[in-house]
Amino acid sequence: MRKGLGHLLLRVANVNPASVTTHSDRVLYRSIGVFVLLYFVYATVGGAAFIDASTGYAHPWYQWLVGPLVAIGVVAYDRAVVGRVAISYEQLDSADPRHLLRPPTLGLYLGRLGLALLFAVVITEPLMLARYRGEIDARLATVQSAQLDRLDSAGAVAAYTARLAELRKETSGDDAAVRSLSDRASEKRDDARLLYRQALADSRGSGVTHSPGCPRGGYCDNLVRRSRTLDGEAASLDEQAAVLRQEQGALRAARAQEQARLGEQISSAREENAAVVRADAGFGARTAAMWHLVTADFWGIGLFYLGIALLLVALDCAAIGLKFVSRGNAYERAEARGARLREHEAYLMHEREIHDARTYGDATAKVIADGIEAASHDGRLTRTATERARTVLTNAVVVDPATIERPIPRHRINA
Repeated sequence: MRKGLGHLLLRVANVNPASVTTHSDRVLYRSIGVFVLLYFVYATVGGAAFIDASTGYAHPWYQWLVGPLVAIGVVAYDRAVVGRVAISYEQLDSADPRHLLRPPTLGLYLGRLGLALLFAVVITEPLMLARYRGEIDARLATVQSAQLDRLDSAGAVAAYTARLAELRKETSGDDAAVRSLSDRASEKRDDARLLYRQALADSRGSGVTHSPGCPRGGYCDNLVRRSRTLDGEAASLDEQAAVLRQEQGALRAARAQEQARLGEQISSAREENAAVVRADAGFGARTAAMWHLVTADFWGIGLFYLGIALLLVALDCAAIGLKFVSRGNAYERAEARGARLREHEAYLMHEREIHDARTYGDATAKVIADGIEAASHDGRLTRTATERARTVLTNAVVVDPATIERPIPRHRINA
């Protein structure tokens, strides 16, 4: 028997090497074996990528344990389908090649197609997500930023921000009241300085009166008095501002504490929101981002994405597809002839055994009937002999009473 890589590929494809007699069948089933091995590698890498994506790309050590298990299951399914020959056991005595095989079971192939589509989502998609990881991360950053903005504009952060704005508005009102008094005091000081400069100018003779000196009751003296009055009013306003600020101290301190507490609560709420948004970056979110990229740039990312996905799905279905289109080849006919021959021989042997069993049963029944008949004859003879013996014994033992009462004659006694 030939050994080597070709024989190994035939064994991987789950076919009988002895029945693969033509070159086309050898090429076909060796190709199926190659596709099965390629699918095993693909499913192993895809399963590892799925586990890696499910854990947020933490690269767990057990990611390489799931893929082979999945691959073994699907490969077992493929080998069962490829190695299965739909043999017809009707009309076993017919040599017509049309009676060798049954019609194909479409449910078997449709089930494998559905399994391929399912694995395209579970295995192919993680591989594509890993391929476009950079673009997906950029898209997720944009989406997460929009989510944070929406969370900040509503919920607890919005309430805290609104209350903080109210407190700041109150503080601004208090500051405005104090600033108003201070501004009025500053204005009065400015006016006082202006009047004093005018008084100095008038005392030098360059003012309004053009008369040097500053006599009491004159224009210069009035300017000086008005300047001093304004200074006094300014000082009074400063005192009022100081008193007002002092009165506001307790409220300001309470508001400052509340503002600090609100700031901490806002920071905490934003951190929680950020954690929630960052957690929303799993398989579903990355898939949605991937499809956004596909639809947004179909002729760039989308076409390449669909091309690779279809290529991997074709790899997934290649073994079953080759099996489906090669139905009725020389290998299947050879397997069918051998199986039908064995079944026909078993059928004839079974029929012969049934005939022998019936013959043996008839003979046994006849022997039993003859024995029963002979036994019945022996029983009648036994009963007849028994009755005869009983009669003889009765005649010999039982005596007539009349004979006993009548005395026996002497001459008979002497005789």
